[in-house]
Amino acid sequence: MISGIFRAIEISSSGLSAQRQKMNVVSENIANAETTRTADGGPYRRQRVQFSENTDHAPFGRELRRASVRLNRTRPGHLSSSAYRGLQTDNVSLVTAKTIVDPNQTVRRVYDPSHPDADEKGFVAMPDVNPVTEMVEMMIASRGYEANITAIDAAKEMAARALNI
Repeated sequence: MISGIFRAIEISSSGLSAQRQKMNVVSENIANAETTRTADGGPYRRQRVQFSENTDHAPFGRELRRASVRLNRTRPGHLSSSAYRGLQTDNVSLVTAKTIVDPNQTVRRVYDPSHPDADEKGFVAMPDVNPVTEMVEMMIASRGYEANITAIDAAKEMAARALNI
């Protein structure tokens, strides 16, 4: 049971890291919403975080059957392993996060002839970063972060209660 709790904490901590990375990227987008010149040249390009499944995982059903075998060895009447034979092998995986430049990114053209980066017609290429969209993304990441913290707290509470039995 304890290894299952550690696995639950590991899964939630990968979610915490991914959501933290998303919050950092959103913060960077907001901070650079008016940046017209970068090291690469041109305006800042909005970034986003792409979540994906880490393929180094074990099927959930196999892990559950392995855990129940340990219970059968310690107390023969406890949860027979036949109860878990019909389980689907849902994958329990870690999440990985990758920062990418938004492929749908466009550039806003703003008329400001006094700007140092204005072209010959007086237009400035500005990042197409919408602060409202970024704040919504920040709230989504924040809620995901909170959910993972709640899951870790629940796993720690289960471990503490198991030790008190």
